[in-house]
Amino acid sequence: MGIEPDTADWTWVLERACPECGLDVATLQRAEVGDEVRRLTGQWVAVLERPDVAVRTRPDRWSPLEYGCHVRDVFEVYDRRLARMLAEDGPHYENWDQDATAIAERYSEQDPSPVAAALSEAGGRLARRFDTVSGDDWDRTGFRGDGASFTIDSFARYFLHDPVHHLHDVGGVSG
Repeated sequence: MGIEPDTADWTWVLERACPECGLDVATLQRAEVGDEVRRLTGQWVAVLERPDVAVRTRPDRWSPLEYGCHVRDVFEVYDRRLARMLAEDGPHYENWDQDATAIAERYSEQDPSPVAAALSEAGGRLARRFDTVSGDDWDRTGFRGDGASFTIDSFARYFLHDPVHHLHDVGGVSG
C-alpha cells in the first residue's frame, strides 16, 4: 500500500502527476521539502482527530487510523534513511514490508491520539532533517534492498507522494 513497490518501476511518480491523487512532484522546489512535510504532518494529525468511528472505518482500503500509523512509520523510516544518506556514502537499506508491519504492530487497534502525537514528532524531525540538505547533498545516493537507487532529491520527491496519496485515500486535504 505504500513506499516499497514490488517492482523497480517506481520512477513514474517522478516523471508525471499521479493519476489518482494529482500530485506532480516535479513541480516541487527542493527548499520546500521540509515545509511540505510540516504541512502534511498537520493534515495527518487532523485526520487522526476525526471521531473514533470515522477514523477506524475501513471502506475498501486501510482505515484512516491504519494509514496514519503507516505515515508515522514512513516518516520514521525515511528519517533514518535520510540520516544515513547524509552521513554515509551510498548506504544500502533493508526492504521494509509495510503490510507486515501493519499486521505486526496492529495498526487497526492503536489509539489515534498517541499515533497523532508520534506522527507529529516524526514529521517534525524529518522536516528538520530535510531543512539541513543543501547544495551537492541533494545528489548524495542511497540504495534500497531491491537495488533501486535514489539521490536525496529523488528520494524526497518519491517519499512525498506517499503521505499525499494516502491523504487522498482517506479524504483528507492534500493541496
